[in-house]
Amino acid sequence: MESHCPLCQSTDLERYFKNKDSDYFICTQCELVFAPVEYHLSNIQEKHRYDLHQNNPKDLHYRQFLSKAFNPVLKHISPNAIGLDFGSGPNPTLSVMFSERGYHVDLFDKFYANDTSIFNNYYDFITLTEVAEHFDKPGFELDRLFSMLNDDGILSIMTSMLNSDTNFEYWHYKNDPTHICFFSQTTMNYLASKWGAKIRFYGGDVVLFFK
Repeated sequence: MESHCPLCQSTDLERYFKNKDSDYFICTQCELVFAPVEYHLSNIQEKHRYDLHQNNPKDLHYRQFLSKAFNPVLKHISPNAIGLDFGSGPNPTLSVMFSERGYHVDLFDKFYANDTSIFNNYYDFITLTEVAEHFDKPGFELDRLFSMLNDDGILSIMTSMLNSDTNFEYWHYKNDPTHICFFSQTTMNYLASKWGAKIRFYGGDVVLFFK
């Protein structure tokens, strides 16, 4: 049995699902669903999977996919806003979409753009697209990122969220071994309450937190 929730540190956990590939627990406090550490890939294994990604800024279908996060942020930022694309991946694309609109966006990725100086900066908006589900310490990572926002800043998270219709046994999202934690709207609302942030959901996989 896992000892505590990696998001809220609660010890009130229940087994959520188990199969031959992994074991999953749910926190009864924040409702994060997560895989224990023993099922996490090594950094080498994780990077190998990311190296296989073929997404790039010229891929119109990928741009359309990212627009689910891009468009809501664009509506809420001023013309001189400065952003951070956290977990930008091997072929940064969201930052290109913002730069085409005149915005400066820094990059961070632990494998491809590991510039830790960004943690000394403050931003008007921070985007995490298909990143949060990879965090082995989501509480630490998300608290740190929210603290890096300027007043009235926006944290955008794009991740497939669990809901009442999700059949976890057959849910494709869990089958990627780099996906080790899963959020629901309840989990996101927990974060908003903790941070004192306003929150807005866009569909089933995008949420904006307003500082």
